[in-house]
Amino acid sequence: MARIVGYIASSLDGYVATMDDRVDWLDGYEGMDLGEHDAQHFMARIRTVVMGRATYDFVERAGVAWPYAEHRAYVVTSRPIAAPVGALEIRSDVDALIAELRALDDGDVWMLGGGRLQMAFLERGALDALEVYLMPELIGGGRPLFPATGLRRSARLLSASALDRGCVRLHYSFADA
Repeated sequence: MARIVGYIASSLDGYVATMDDRVDWLDGYEGMDLGEHDAQHFMARIRTVVMGRATYDFVERAGVAWPYAEHRAYVVTSRPIAAPVGALEIRSDVDALIAELRALDDGDVWMLGGGRLQMAFLERGALDALEVYLMPELIGGGRPLFPATGLRRSARLLSASALDRGCVRLHYSFADA
């Protein structure tokens, strides 16, 4: 059974992007040393990537080659994607997708992007673990790490680490909180 995990950067004031979906506040952290927590190490255990439509649109606007060509990729959306920028599958039913993902056995599943889809998975008890990279930046507003939905849930802290340039890695488990 596949584990469904999050790996995301957040500003100190709890945002993952500005209101206009920019992440340029992260530019000053390019090349920082995350050691064993580097994205390349994380991606080595990932076989499947799941993102919402807003994240897909962000990747498409970046105008780069599809970065998930080596992975199974799903976009959760109710709107068709006329000309996908890469190999992907579209799903609109989150519950059916969770069942599909849980049936996989070839690697972990990464919940890529902002907090809306991660929250939908949390509400269904389907996000197993979350790595948050808390950056020492206040961006004053924007897209929250998790949108307010009224969900109350406890997580178990697996580890907390101070990393390069003031970044703090928080690793939580929801599977056995």
